Amino acid sequence: MTRSRGQRKFDPVRLDVFHHLFAAAAEEMGAALMRASFSPNIRERRDFSCALFDEQGRMIGQASHLPVHLGSTPMSVRAAIESVAMEPGDAVILNDPYSGGTHLPDITLVSPVYLSKGGVPDFYCANRAHHADVGGAHPGSMGPTLDVHGEGLRLPPVRLVRGGEIQRDVLALVLANMRVPEEREGDLLAQWSTNKIGARRLVEMAQEHGADEVHRRGAELMDWTERLTGELFASMPNGSWSFEDELETGVAGEPAYIRLRLEKGGRKLVCDFSATDRVPASPLNTTLAVTVSAVFYVVRALLPPGTPTNDGILRCLEVRTRAGTLVDASYPSGVAAGNVETSQRIVDTLLGALAQALPERIPAASSGTMSNLTFGGEGSRGPFVSYETIAGGAGAGPRRAGTSAVQTHMTNTRNTPIEELESVYPVRVLSLGVRRDSGGKGRRPGGDGMRKELLFTGPTHVAFVSERSRQGPWGLAGGGAGAPGRVRLRLPGARSAKPLPATFTRVLPAGSVLTLFTPGGGAHGRS
Repeated sequence: MTRSRGQRKFDPVRLDVFHHLFAAAAEEMGAALMRASFSPNIRERRDFSCALFDEQGRMIGQASHLPVHLGSTPMSVRAAIESVAMEPGDAVILNDPYSGGTHLPDITLVSPVYLSKGGVPDFYCANRAHHADVGGAHPGSMGPTLDVHGEGLRLPPVRLVRGGEIQRDVLALVLANMRVPEEREGDLLAQWSTNKIGARRLVEMAQEHGADEVHRRGAELMDWTERLTGELFASMPNGSWSFEDELETGVAGEPAYIRLRLEKGGRKLVCDFSATDRVPASPLNTTLAVTVSAVFYVVRALLPPGTPTNDGILRCLEVRTRAGTLVDASYPSGVAAGNVETSQRIVDTLLGALAQALPERIPAASSGTMSNLTFGGEGSRGPFVSYETIAGGAGAGPRRAGTSAVQTHMTNTRNTPIEELESVYPVRVLSLGVRRDSGGKGRRPGGDGMRKELLFTGPTHVAFVSERSRQGPWGLAGGGAGAPGRVRLRLPGARSAKPLPATFTRVLPAGSVLTLFTPGGGAHGRS
């Protein structure tokens, strides 16, 4: 365990005060980003995350935002620190999946925080937001492509802001690659303003409590979380457990497998994904940052309520991968779906292995897909692009049934309001509701998925990326699987709807009706 700067006697009450001070600052950052952003995906669905970091780029506090963002953002912060010598007033932009990023639509902005003049930054603020489009072959930058170059603009760590001044040449380069540049500019400026708020709160903490105290408490919080994580692992039986789960849309339609071996000894847990399949020509590859984020999320979910969420969780963990596999993408592998689909399957695989060690605590598989819908084109008011994930059923646990129509695991976004969709885009929502009886059957049934029916009133380029369409999410302890997802399309003039693949992209004529059915969750226990 690392020692805190100027370590003093452990004071749990004061430490908990700083836990909430850091978390509150990150929550305030998120509230500001939500209010200031232009796109419905950020403003309404809240597809963003905010966190605070110490001088080494270790996360010391976060808001209750998206698990897939929060566990992976530290790698982006460290990439920014290593690549750019940041000075007061700077802000570094990046989305490079091979340098701490997730997938290209997730753009991260990192800002240094100085508590005194000169020297090196004392802290960093960062926020990550999913932009509805970052270029590429398909509107929304989420369609199936063979490599990262078809997915959009790739940004290594570069200054978007220098000394408080926007770098107009960098901004122009970024916006020239976007389908709706005005919306992207508004969202990026909102991200910059968001970091200013986090920086202001850290400065105020230092003015009230002293800079050394703020540093000390940040380090102590990480030590506290490390201790709780070690105690969690110590309470588990020693042993080794294996599990594998499949992604349906591998190469040539063949499934691709994520394989995990868990090894637990004492106060340490090793998660070995080295036997996972290679699928280079696919958007399902995910970055090492996302794999670590999924492990981070599952372990955090097992920790006691109120545990500070920070870098301390990672100190008792070892994540092993093999470069070039689904869980550790190598350039130029596509990663668009890895962030949203493979991340969910990594969680399922972890839960499947942990269910053997902790059967009294682990739930059945949830929907296992974010059911990603993007569409775009030219409307009466100019170009438009929309992105949203659609909720599914949660897996049932040993003590309770699964929740219906909810975002699960690595996503924590909201539904796009119907009024927003219909007022901004050429689309009508014909129906939206719970997909009854889609949860797995058992003593504790899985949650039901959703049914969403859309009528496109103008020609629209639509892409859908999903999983769990052949085999539904698995149950546990004899519980049944949830219903698989499915997609139906009725073209203008057609009498009936036809099935579509779980992942597709095509241009639909005006009057087309697309119906999406998301998977239900697995059940727990026999009926």
